[in-house]
Amino acid sequence: MSGKIDHDSYSDATLRNLLNSVKSVAVVGASPNWNRPSYFVMKYLQDKGYRILPVNPRAAGEEILGEKVYVSLAEIPDSFDMVDVFRNSEVAGAVTDEAIALKDERDIKAIWMQLTVRNDAAAARAEAAGLQVVMDRCPKIEFGRLNSELSWGGFNSKVISAKRRKVRIG
Repeated sequence: MSGKIDHDSYSDATLRNLLNSVKSVAVVGASPNWNRPSYFVMKYLQDKGYRILPVNPRAAGEEILGEKVYVSLAEIPDSFDMVDVFRNSEVAGAVTDEAIALKDERDIKAIWMQLTVRNDAAAARAEAAGLQVVMDRCPKIEFGRLNSELSWGGFNSKVISAKRRKVRIG
C-alpha cells in the first residue's frame, strides 16, 4: 500500500469499498455465547451475506451459527478475505502476524481490529505486507451506518437526513 494511512479517520468510501469487497470473515475471539459482542457481529454479518469463520481455541470443533469453530487462522482450510480481531490490542499483533504469514495461501485482504483494539506496529507490518487495516471500529456498526440502518433505531448515521437543506437566494 502506498502512503501513510490515517488510522484515526477512515473515509466512508474506504470502509464501504472494503466491506463491499469482502465475502468471508475469520472472527478471532468468536464467542459461542449469544449475548457477547462477537456473536452479535457474526450473526449480523452472516445475515448480510458474509460467510463467518469463527476462531476460538476453547470452542474448537463446536459450531457457532452453523459454522465450525477453529483453533487458529492456520487451521481454517478455506480462503477468507478478512480477519476480524475480537482480542485485546496486544494479542492483535500476534493475530496480525499469523494473517500476514497466511495472506497469500488464504487470499487475505484485510485486518479489522474491533472497537478499542489498536496496534499501530501490527498495522504497519500488515500494510507493508499489502493488507488493508482498520482499527478501533466495528464492521457491524460501519455496515449499518453506511447503509443507513442505524437510523432505524433512532441513531443519526450522518449519511442521510430528513432535514430540509437551507437554500440561499440572492
